[in-house]
Amino acid sequence: MSAPQFRNPVPADAERCYAIEIGAYEGDEAATLEKIRTRIAQYPEGFLLLEAEGETVGFINSGCAHDVVMSDEAFKELVGHDPAAPNVVIMSVVVDTAHQGKGYATRLMSEFIQRMKAQGKQTIHLMCKEQHVALYQKLGYTYVQPSPSEHGGMAWHEMLMTL
Repeated sequence: MSAPQFRNPVPADAERCYAIEIGAYEGDEAATLEKIRTRIAQYPEGFLLLEAEGETVGFINSGCAHDVVMSDEAFKELVGHDPAAPNVVIMSVVVDTAHQGKGYATRLMSEFIQRMKAQGKQTIHLMCKEQHVALYQKLGYTYVQPSPSEHGGMAWHEMLMTL
């Protein structure tokens, strides 16, 4: 088994990322193929793929903002995204259900954090479900608050990392 590799996506990766996204997220929670294509096109340096066992097994995608409003739905389509802004907003952290439990999410996040530090970013923001709060705290995030967002009809929690 070869070591996992990281890379930024190209447009041809959109379908595989979408398949992973809809497999891991419930209903309206998943990004559409169009949103994934937009994120690849507009901010590939904030979109990190993890490849293992000969295929893409997970990814993180994000945008950057000067003022972060985590409940801003339009931002998920990168409305208001500025690649030069100091604050990173993660939109998806996802590992193919067939490859979960192998530590890939942690590796992906560690690599993503290193890359954002290297780009001079100041903070990373994300929203997660309650069962993932402890995992993100272990990775160095602090709990901010329950989110006013009801994205996908779910309850979300805002997390923050200062780089």
